[in-house]
Formats: sequence, C-alpha cells, structure tokens
Amino acid sequence: MITHTTVRAAGPRWRRSALTAVAAGTLAAAACSPTDTLSVTDPDIINPSDAQSEAGANAVRLGALARFNAATSGGESLFLLGGLFADEWINGDSFVARWEIDRRSITNENTFLTDANRVLHRARLSAEQAIELMAEYSPTAPAWQIAEMHLIQGYVANLMAEHYCDGIIFSAIVDGREEFGSPITTDSTFRRALAHVDAGLALTLGTTANDTRVLNALRLTRGRILMNLDRPADAATAVTAVPTSFQYVMQHSQTTNSNQTWLLNNNARRYSVGNLEGTNGLNFATAGDARVPVCVGGTAACTPVGGTNARRDDLGTPYHVQMLWATRDAPVSIMRGVDARMLEAEAKLRANDAPGALATINAARTTVTGLAPLTLAATEAARVDQLFRERAFWQFNRGYRTGDLRRLVRQYGRAANTVFPTGEWHKSGTYGSDVNLPIPFHETNNPNLPAAASTCIDRDA
Repeated sequence: MITHTTVRAAGPRWRRSALTAVAAGTLAAAACSPTDTLSVTDPDIINPSDAQSEAGANAVRLGALARFNAATSGGESLFLLGGLFADEWINGDSFVARWEIDRRSITNENTFLTDANRVLHRARLSAEQAIELMAEYSPTAPAWQIAEMHLIQGYVANLMAEHYCDGIIFSAIVDGREEFGSPITTDSTFRRALAHVDAGLALTLGTTANDTRVLNALRLTRGRILMNLDRPADAATAVTAVPTSFQYVMQHSQTTNSNQTWLLNNNARRYSVGNLEGTNGLNFATAGDARVPVCVGGTAACTPVGGTNARRDDLGTPYHVQMLWATRDAPVSIMRGVDARMLEAEAKLRANDAPGALATINAARTTVTGLAPLTLAATEAARVDQLFRERAFWQFNRGYRTGDLRRLVRQYGRAANTVFPTGEWHKSGTYGSDVNLPIPFHETNNPNLPAAASTCIDRDA
C-alpha cells in the first residue's frame, strides 16, 4: 500500500490566488492587476529539502511516533476493530461497516478497516524514512532513537500478520516515488517483523531510561513474533530479561490525540464491552475481574468514567463501559511486562510443564489486588483455556485477542466455530465464518496484485 508520508515529492506547489480589495472608512484600497498571482505556501506540504537536516530528520522521527500512536491506542485501530471482530467488544451503533466486523462477515471495501490499514502503513513508512534521514543527517543520534524506528516497523508488521489474511502487501517510497510491493503470506510477514526487531536489537544501546524502554519493547515484540511463528521456547528466551513492571506507554491529550477506547466506548457508546459473545466469547463485562473493571452505563459507578448514558448509541442495552482508561486523555500501556510472563507460561505449558506454567500465571496474578491464585485445570484442553483466558484479561484491548484466537486454530488444532463467536448475532442474523480480516479493496490498484475476486490469497486462520 502507498500512503502519503511525512516527506513528500519535491517541486513547487502553486495555488490559485484570490485578489481582494478592502476598503475601510476613507482608506482607499490598493489596485491589483488582474494578471497578478500570489504564491501561497501550503503548511501541510513538507518537501524533502525541509527534512534534509538534523532537525528535519528528528521531526520525521517524531512524526513516526505520532503515527504509531494513531495506529494503536490513538485511533480506531486494530486494537478496537480486532477486539470487535473477536469477543472483547460488541457493536453499539448503526454503522453497517462495524456490523460486518462484529458479525465476522467482512467485505474488503469496509471503510473502518481501510482507514486502520492506512494508518499502519503510514507509521511504518515514516519510521523507515526516519532511519534513512537520521543515518545521513544525524549520524550521532542516540542508538535508541534508531532502534525505536525499527521497533515500530516490526510491531506494525506483526500486528498486521495477526489480523489479516494471507496476501499482505508492503509497498515503499524510493527516491520520492512509489514502489509497489507484492502479496506475501502471514508467515512471511511475521518473518519480516522479526527482521525489523532484530535490526533494532543489533544496535548497541546504552543504559538510559529510554535505552532500557526501547530494549524491553524490542524484546517483548520479538517474543510475541516468535510465539506467532510457533517457536514457544525461543519466545520465552527472548523475554526473560523483561521485568514484570515494564510498560511502553502511549500518551494522549484532550486537544490532539484522544484515547480512542474512552472516546468510542465511554463517550460515543459505539462499542460495548463483550460478554459471552456468540457462545464462545469470554465474560469480560461481568467477570468482576480487577484487570478489566467494567460498569453498566447510567449507574453511579459509571458516572466518573463518562458512562452516564444507560443506552448504547443504537439505544440498545446493556451498555457495558470499561474503567481501565477513565478519561479522554488517559495513557495506554500498549506493551507490558506481564506479556512476557504470559509468553513464558505458554512455553512451559507447551513443554508439558503444567505446574510451572501455573506457577508463572499465579506469580503474575499477585501483582493485582483481588486476584486469587488459580488451581491446576484437570485436562490439557482446560489448561490451554485457562492460559488463554489469563492472556485475554491481561491484554484486553491491546491488539492481542484476534491473533490468539487464530493461534488456537492454527497451533492448537481447534475448530474455528469453537473459538470465534458463532450462532445468532446479538442484533439480527447469524455470525459469518471469517477468521481474519481481508486485505482492503484499495490494494487492487496495485499492479502486482493478481487479478482475482478477492484481495486475499486465502482466508485460513
């Protein structure tokens, strides 16, 4: 996919001028020739020359971070849309494109997924450009700044592979011109993500807070990718050094980049926390779990977090409101140290060390007041259920759930209709059979895409 990026093609931009005569009281207006034109600088156009300096390279880096924010908790991203597709959220409005996602019956023209896809590509392309510019104009920049740009590219590629069907496309901007990519499989996309993360880890990082922050984020992302590649032991090794207290935080504000979870759930009521959705869904809304605190809209408990209305935007009930992020500007930790512990627990379970897996799970639970220790489930299948439930509550609305459901099909051999929401949809009709998201229709403009009815190579989990 090609998108507009922070650095745009060179060349002057001319805009049609408006000739205006102004008169006030006895002041005469200055005369203008009809042939006079004015060259107007468009403030949203950044020419390559504007970025060809140390300050310009750093501005592109900061722009990549802003776009990364929009591609995660600062936009209606795959965090929300993926959770809607899975069982973290149910639809609470009348937008048909959101209905498609919630019902698991998605057309590739879906506008919400198109927008989310564009933002993901903008983030990775901006990070790619920042690395090139910093190498040329800011060669003495701290290594963690370059590493964080590799992190963005690896994180985005992995997130896309967790959600999309085979046929993901990575296009590029080379010397200011579009270079179209060709469709690749999700497995190849995971490997692409791993290469980006390894490039970041290959840099010599220091011991400052920023160095440590980026290093742990790279380690976590590497572990997540390796688990997706069905390498559980390697995944656990990758995250061993990540402390449970670690957080990689996205900041938000009321004037620039709102916390979209609060905005679309608490405030706009377009999303409602899921509860046993489609038979197979978890009881996020009613579990009473301290990791996913939820209130019912219109009650006294919901008033402090903005859930003052008793009904969803579509006037339906119940309307369940998350309380993790209580305000429009609440920060979001998109990566947390507990994610490392869940990878370690899964690796132990896969290695037939069920007691060790449970011990790791229970050690993580001690970090939250009110979580009692779990007991060992009786069967192997029940232990897998127990682990994935723990993952779901620790990682609620952080972009993990769709990937986990797909892994249950792909790596654990479960049937899709025992994993994804199924049966009667909560509004009308029945759930579809989608187990991933389609590649957006606009990719059909890519000349490298084979002529076909679908943009996906296949729709398998």
